[in-house]
Amino acid sequence: MGEKKTIDALIDGGKATAGPPLGPALGPLGVNVLQIVNKINDLTNSYAGMRVPVKITVDVDTKAFEVEVGTPTTSALIVKELNIEKGSGTAGTESVGNLTQDQVINIAKMKITDSFARSIKTMAKEVLGTCISMGVTVEDIDPREIQKKIDEGEWDKLFKEGD
Repeated sequence: MGEKKTIDALIDGGKATAGPPLGPALGPLGVNVLQIVNKINDLTNSYAGMRVPVKITVDVDTKAFEVEVGTPTTSALIVKELNIEKGSGTAGTESVGNLTQDQVINIAKMKITDSFARSIKTMAKEVLGTCISMGVTVEDIDPREIQKKIDEGEWDKLFKEGD
């Protein structure tokens, strides 16, 4: 087992290139940069339009490599779900979109593996917190109200299935 080098990068889903940040980091290791870039793009195509954390581990001796793809940020997932450019610059006064209960829960399920949250219920409340700062409503209601409804058990039936 040779020496391993790890490179962490944030790339646009499906759009990694041999240019910075990957090329300059991988080039000196003597690996086939294009091969790694193609692998990253295959793995991140479904995250098109989002920034995705990627970890590349290279065995310096054999030039073998592994690519691990993280989950995009909660805000990136919300932006994709709503099909908008970005969050509101004036959250609280301007709403840029509205998520459904199902969309909030889907995002929570995607993020749970990267989170310290112990349940989909807790993760959903984290997603709602991001909605607040982005100016996104949920079921046409302020996300703070939804957080209260979750605390009061109103969403419990939604969490039972896969939680």
